[in-house]
Amino acid sequence: MRDLIPADVRARLRSLSLVSRRAVGAQGIGAHHSRSRGAGLEFAQYRAYEPGDELRQIDWKLYARSDRFFVREAERESPLAAWLLLDASASMDQRDGARPDYSRLDAAKAIAACTAELALRQNDRFGLIALREDGLRLIPPATGPRQRDRLLLELHGLQARGAWPQAALLRPLWERIGAGDLVLMLGDGLDEGALAVAERLAAARREVLSVRILTAEERDFPFRGGHRFRDPESGEELLGDGDALRREFIQRFAAARAAVDARMDSAGIRHAEHVLDEPVDLPLRRLFGGRDAAGDA
Repeated sequence: MRDLIPADVRARLRSLSLVSRRAVGAQGIGAHHSRSRGAGLEFAQYRAYEPGDELRQIDWKLYARSDRFFVREAERESPLAAWLLLDASASMDQRDGARPDYSRLDAAKAIAACTAELALRQNDRFGLIALREDGLRLIPPATGPRQRDRLLLELHGLQARGAWPQAALLRPLWERIGAGDLVLMLGDGLDEGALAVAERLAAARREVLSVRILTAEERDFPFRGGHRFRDPESGEELLGDGDALRREFIQRFAAARAAVDARMDSAGIRHAEHVLDEPVDLPLRRLFGGRDAAGDA
């Protein structure tokens, strides 16, 4: 099975730590605290039940008295739970003419594998949800080498097709992703359905991060002469002259990305952009404070 992480990238990952801003406070720099409230032995407090909490944590005696669900929390050692939400719709199969063997989905897989390595090194739990029109592929969070191998096997077999899934298929997101979990979304970053998912998770106190993956051709629009441009999900086509379209496309595409960035900033979602001709660890260095991240390419 081909290694998704190049050797030079693997070496640079040693300088990174997977960081939860909710665990360490608003600064978001440094490793998350090892102590947390959860289902341990030493009682700490009650809080209102939230979707994703385990039923065994509910205090049923308190429910009988109050007719409301409360979760009994305790101080315990609890690793971070990191979810990798990967867009596997047809648009993720887009690739550059200069490198036709490497797609947006390939980059997303590599970034997901890098994140899993960081979580494994920190003994944090990590899981995967791949989203596309025909349903969700879900690997619940766990830690250890077996979990990494399970995730890598799923990534290797994953193919991009169809559109973003309908709302009814997204129910596992709300049921399985717990309060305080870290969610890294990997996709083209412009789909309205994906943006709505990110905003809803952030509003429900999930730590949401997003990596927008672009082709170099989207960034530079190097086309000259007549071209046929095709939407991989809708099948719609546009015939046009590359030279005539370049300036307007670059301006409009930059404006669309800026509008999405503003929405994510408003929702408290950390985000980064990755282009297919850049190192796959660069967006993680931008998100998690790696050295010289801003200037690396």
